[in-house]
Amino acid sequence: MTLQLLVAAVNREPRGLAEEMRIDSDAVIVSQGERYGYEELRWKEHDIRCFYMAERGVGLSRNHSLLRADADISLFADEDIIYEPGYEQKVLAAFEEHPQADLLFFNVRAMPGRETYHNENFGRVRWYNSGRYPTYSLAVRTRRIHQKNITFSLLFGGGAKYSNGEDSLFIRDCLKAGLKAYKVPVAIGHERERESTWFTGYNEKFFYDRGVLYHYLYGHLARLMALRFLMSHRGGMCRKIPWRKAYEIMGQGIAKAEE
Repeated sequence: MTLQLLVAAVNREPRGLAEEMRIDSDAVIVSQGERYGYEELRWKEHDIRCFYMAERGVGLSRNHSLLRADADISLFADEDIIYEPGYEQKVLAAFEEHPQADLLFFNVRAMPGRETYHNENFGRVRWYNSGRYPTYSLAVRTRRIHQKNITFSLLFGGGAKYSNGEDSLFIRDCLKAGLKAYKVPVAIGHERERESTWFTGYNEKFFYDRGVLYHYLYGHLARLMALRFLMSHRGGMCRKIPWRKAYEIMGQGIAKAEE
C-alpha cells in the first residue's frame, strides 16, 4: 500500500514546512494565502505536491487535497503536527492488520489543555464516541472516501462561519455512509504549541457555534447531547460562563440551525 500526507496550511512554503513537520512520506500540501500556484518537490525520496490558494477555510483546504489524493491511504494533517520517525510504516501496518477498517484513528498528542482523547486499546468508533477525534488523528482508505463522495463542510472550521466541527461532521458522514472506523493505540506524532487560528476562549461564540454544530450532528438529540457535553466538561469550560447559561446559548445555536 501507499500513503500520502494531506496537509492544511496557511502561508507556508513546502520545503520549510516539510522539515518542520518531519515529513517522511509522499504529501499533498494546500497552503492558503494571497496567491494561486503549484509546485512539486522531491523530499527525502518522496514526492510533495503543493497547491497555493487565495481562499480561506480549512474545509476547503482539506477538500482540495482530498480531491487530488491518489495513494491507497490518506493521512490528514495540520501544519502544527510534528511526526515521529516511521509514522508511514506504522499507519500502513495498522491498515494491513485491520483490513476491515475504512478509517483508523491514531494517537497524536495535543497541546496541554487541548487533549480530547487517547487510544489505549483497539476498538470500534461509533457515532456517539466519534466527536472526540480531531482530523489530524485520522487516516482513511482514499478509494472508499472517493466512492462515497464524502467531503468536508465549508460552514465549520478555521476560516469558516462557525468556528470548528468540520472534523466531526466528516466522520459522521463516513459512518452514515456505512464506512467502518476503529481506534488503534499507535502513536504517530504530537502537536506543537502555537496560538490557535480559531479558538479564542470558552465565550458566547464558542457555545453558540457548538449549538449549531450539534444540530447538524445529532438532529432531534441535539439538546440532550449539548447537556451531556456541558456536564462532562463544565469544570474546565464553564468557569467564565456558568453551565446553565452555556446551555441556553447552545440552545440558541440549535434553534437558529433549525429555522
